[in-house]
Amino acid sequence: MTVTSTPRTGVTLRLLDKADKEIVKLDRAVLGAFYKFQHDFRRNPDAGGFHLKQLEGHDRLWSARVNREWRALMIRLGGDDWLLVSVKHRGHVHKNLDRFNYGINHITGAIEYVDLQVVEESLLRRGLTPPAAPVSAPPSAPAPEPVGSQPPEEPLFGAYTDRQLADLGVTEPLIPIVRKLTTDDELLGLAEYAPRHTGEVLLRLRDGVPYDEVMEQVTAPVAVAEPDRNVDADDWQAAVGRSQTVVITDDESLQSILEEGDFGRWKIFLHPTQEKLVQRRYSGPARVGGGPGTGKTIVALHRVCHLVGQLPPGHTKPVLLTTFNRNLAADLRARLLSLGGPDVLARVDIAHVDQLATRIVSEADPGNAKRRIDDTSALREWRELLVETGETRWNAEFLSDEWNQVILGQAVTSRSDYFTARRAGRGRSVTRAERAGIWQLAERFTQRLETKGLETHRQVAERAARLEMARKSRIDRRAEERDERGGLHNLHFEAGSGAWLRYRYRHIVVDEAQDLSAAHWKMLRAMVPSEPDDLFLVGDTHQRIYDNQVTLGSLGVHIRGRSSRLTLSYRTTREILRDAIRVLGGADYDDLDGDTDTLAGYRSVLHGTEPSLRGARSWDEEMDLVVEQLRAWHDVPREAMAICVPTNDMVTQLADRLARSGITPSEITQDGPRGDQGVHIGTMYRFKGLEYRCLIIAGAAEGLVPRASVDAWEHTDPTRHRRELHRARSLLFVAATRARDALAITWHGEPSRFLSPLLPLR
Repeated sequence: MTVTSTPRTGVTLRLLDKADKEIVKLDRAVLGAFYKFQHDFRRNPDAGGFHLKQLEGHDRLWSARVNREWRALMIRLGGDDWLLVSVKHRGHVHKNLDRFNYGINHITGAIEYVDLQVVEESLLRRGLTPPAAPVSAPPSAPAPEPVGSQPPEEPLFGAYTDRQLADLGVTEPLIPIVRKLTTDDELLGLAEYAPRHTGEVLLRLRDGVPYDEVMEQVTAPVAVAEPDRNVDADDWQAAVGRSQTVVITDDESLQSILEEGDFGRWKIFLHPTQEKLVQRRYSGPARVGGGPGTGKTIVALHRVCHLVGQLPPGHTKPVLLTTFNRNLAADLRARLLSLGGPDVLARVDIAHVDQLATRIVSEADPGNAKRRIDDTSALREWRELLVETGETRWNAEFLSDEWNQVILGQAVTSRSDYFTARRAGRGRSVTRAERAGIWQLAERFTQRLETKGLETHRQVAERAARLEMARKSRIDRRAEERDERGGLHNLHFEAGSGAWLRYRYRHIVVDEAQDLSAAHWKMLRAMVPSEPDDLFLVGDTHQRIYDNQVTLGSLGVHIRGRSSRLTLSYRTTREILRDAIRVLGGADYDDLDGDTDTLAGYRSVLHGTEPSLRGARSWDEEMDLVVEQLRAWHDVPREAMAICVPTNDMVTQLADRLARSGITPSEITQDGPRGDQGVHIGTMYRFKGLEYRCLIIAGAAEGLVPRASVDAWEHTDPTRHRRELHRARSLLFVAATRARDALAITWHGEPSRFLSPLLPLR
């Protein structure tokens, strides 16, 4: 007789944070078996094929068969409620069972799991002998010999007692190991396997953050609230509500977590530090900074979902999500749909800033048929104007910058206003008489564009800013009149205007804030009332790739006291991150509000191979190196690889070389990659916001990075020279940090000066 198992109802299978990072590394065949396992287990955990059994010496840890060789480890929370914590080869499950440590953290009240043997083996590989613990090395493995008479290094956390570390929420079974850490490499190795809160606490302490600040900024936001401060170590159902877990409801939800990379994880496992930033109520504009891969965009997207969740019912779009170009706006739309679904998307207006500016100008001037030109085309028009007028006192680059950054950037509309306009950061000072001459040339340039039926995106942004500021003035004036009438609307006046005059948005969230111009900020500031939670911006000035130097406070966006910084990279390996930071050198970067920004404490807990640096005698030979490197990454899908180069011509030439070598190229345009298949190729500017498993930076040669023309400013305009070098460094920094697992940098001739800190180390 055949016995069929009847599906059970009420079975819950949860996934603990970090378990997914182990699972996703499994061989494809094993991963397929795991998908089938979790599907069948949710239907009936009592099916005989699982060989479900409790591990010896453990009251809650169970093992279940995934396939012949692999086992799932699960904590039984109670009844048919299971928490998946690991997937291990069967040979590693029943040895040294004391190494499996799990429990409820007495500070955070969250469930924690750690395999002490995995942690200790990681630290042994880094030269650290772990302390005596439940797991000991086999007798045949001798302890490492001391090296000469070199004095022992000081423990990183010797200044803190065990009690202090435990009070911060550090996982207590790890404290004996923490006390032995002496190097940053060991610390990062521990943080990779430790519960995330433990890693965050230790990294902050190591970065010199005072104990009380770590308690306030990291531990207090996730600590159990006062009435429940005495955590019940046996109440697992209460603990699961405080833990970073996800209930697996269907195969698709699990697949999205495992196969969407960092975004899939962050949809579910938002770090407590990030969650605090998302849910906080701010009294005014707020800014979140941080290096590449720290989750700034994820925080922005979760913030949008949070703000939408606070809205009253309706069909309007009172939340604006914006960024600086079309490519990124499209990516934000797709991610927000994935994160919040169509209901959230229906309440959010998603547009890049130039699209917004165009919309506003079109409202005011619907018959405008001018053709838009970019900064390069505008510079060409400046040069032609100077030739036609015979003007030799100023060069086209200086005038173009003055027009963009001072006249348009500050919405200067008259000669007298230009005489008093601030020119901070422009380097060369100009007299009143010189300003008069510059203004006259700017007027002639504007007339030239008008005659040709042309306009620049910066002109549109400046006009949109003026229109929105005028609109805001009308709104504020009517509000004052209404207050004088005791809060009553003037129905005749409103009816005559054809509509109620309101601010366009209640909340605005800005991604890649460092690349917006002053005119953009004036426009956005005028679009939303100055109220709590009005503006929320994320960005990193180390990644500024356009020449938009702004001080937000002078533009009405006051973020003082409401700035936060993320320091932990979840995307790029520590080896890539280290070299990328060296590329930046010791240059100073601003924080968008007049102070200095820093990457101090910026770290990764991911480990990988050293970046490769190789030179060639010619561009032709360098392209051969690129092809060779791509073939060396034979086990990586082509669409997970990319090549970035300094110029459009190099994109074309390299795409042709790849095609002739049997490798499909896919060029990245302003609308994204041209196809789903093949290796992505584009200029460095195209790679903002993207990421790849393996990436090549080709053409990183002196004269290309930075371009040779930059040094022409060194003596004639030192400020501009310094600014252009900043931009070139930032562009290379952005390119390098698009790589997740492997980075290769190539050049022909002389390597870029920015690579000099890397080359002696190779």
